[in-house]
Amino acid sequence: MNEFVTTRRAALLSLGALAAFGALPATGATPPGDSVYRLAATLTDQDGRAFELASLQGTPVLASMFYSSCDMVCPMIFETVHATLAALPAAERAELRVLMVSFDPARDTTAVLKKTAQARNCDAQWLLARADEATARKVAAVLGVQYRRLANGEFNHSTTLALLDRQGRIAARSGKLGPAHPALVSAARKVVATAA
Repeated sequence: MNEFVTTRRAALLSLGALAAFGALPATGATPPGDSVYRLAATLTDQDGRAFELASLQGTPVLASMFYSSCDMVCPMIFETVHATLAALPAAERAELRVLMVSFDPARDTTAVLKKTAQARNCDAQWLLARADEATARKVAAVLGVQYRRLANGEFNHSTTLALLDRQGRIAARSGKLGPAHPALVSAARKVVATAA
């Protein structure tokens, strides 16, 4: 399977998940029908601030999911996001937000998220967020992230990075870890260049 999924497939996956889970958020302009922001989801960031997923509308976002106690794949996801950001010119990089949502809300408290943000060199551009388990599962569905808890409390999970345009539509997706994926970087440049 191609590691880089096209917008059409991503949109279809998102629409299916939204049909199964979502109502429209009550705030802001109505997102397009294929926007992940149609999912009403309240998250809490590493500083303890609650926010609606839809509040990110208007800003390009690179999103993924993780859990803080992971010591193998999740650090590589963070490194890949850093590599992707580093591959962008400074002005374009400044336009892009990063959203990392935990799928382990029982252990990933805001204090743990804050510590993880510091350990992973995440600046103010990054939102490390948590939600209740049901909301985390819905966010995973719209982003195309798959995960399951193992008997030992760890998780088996995909490595999906989803690039959201300013309206919250999935513009690109990649599961490749390591150096920046050229197609994802190219898509990010196009999304950033598109006016709100």
